[in-house]
Amino acid sequence: MSSTPVIAVDLGGTKIRSGVVEGAEVTHVHSAPTPARLGAPAVLDAVAELVGLTMATATEHGRIPQAVGVGSAGVIDPRNGVVVSATDALPGWTGTNLIAELQHRTRLPVRAVNDVHAHALGEARSGASADTSDSVFVAAGTGIGAGLISHGRLVTGRNSAAGHLGHIPSGFASDLRCPCGGMGHLEAIASGPAVLEEYRRAGGRAASSTTTELAEEARAGDTTAREAFAKAGRALGSALGGMANVLSSEVVVLGGGLVSADELWWPYLERAFAAQLIPAVRGLTPQRAELGADAALIGAASLWDGADIKVEEK
Repeated sequence: MSSTPVIAVDLGGTKIRSGVVEGAEVTHVHSAPTPARLGAPAVLDAVAELVGLTMATATEHGRIPQAVGVGSAGVIDPRNGVVVSATDALPGWTGTNLIAELQHRTRLPVRAVNDVHAHALGEARSGASADTSDSVFVAAGTGIGAGLISHGRLVTGRNSAAGHLGHIPSGFASDLRCPCGGMGHLEAIASGPAVLEEYRRAGGRAASSTTTELAEEARAGDTTAREAFAKAGRALGSALGGMANVLSSEVVVLGGGLVSADELWWPYLERAFAAQLIPAVRGLTPQRAELGADAALIGAASLWDGADIKVEEK
């Protein structure tokens, strides 16, 4: 693992976070809101400004990063940094050439990958899936996404879209419309927003606007809220158990906001996961991510370090 300092960026629909990564150490972290509604040029300018601030701070401490690694929302082609597609969370983001645009703004070499893929790389480098060559990382929060590591390489797929776990069919969501426009997808029942929607469909009356607030209601005794979390856990656990049968990975790691729901969600996920496993895969249990928000930064920086976990070659 290289110790050469790299500026890493985690670019999401609401927040941009940057820091200096050396090996598995993250320092000089800065963050700023994502000016998503102002369009792609404004977002790129905000990233460049944050990179400049991070560079200045690092330089003051005697570290001079020579490159930038980016984990960005959207389907990102890691070969050329083009955003293949993106949701409405980042209007106008589709078609943006992250590498070319950020190299122009920062005067530094840039590499880029999808943000969930960056999380997967980070956990595989120094987190819950370290010392394995085949792993699955699942982000369960606003959406449901995954990063697959096979034989030490991140699987990005022909269209750079590998890992869209939230858009597989789920019997728990058979009559529900997914944010992508399809029907019956996992994300329509197992994501954070889906938990809130399920609670309202079931007649819940709390005025919660986030899953964190709804979790507080559940812990205070709201049985409708508890069942909404339990149903999401069962749906995701069942899907992951099926995925484990297909991939037979060494470890399945979960991160994202729903993991913080803990006892409201995790036991249901574990039981549903185990119930789906074929005999050859039994004994595999889901693991919690270890690196938190730093996973994306470590993973984005790893695009430059030349270690054994690499983006697949096309």
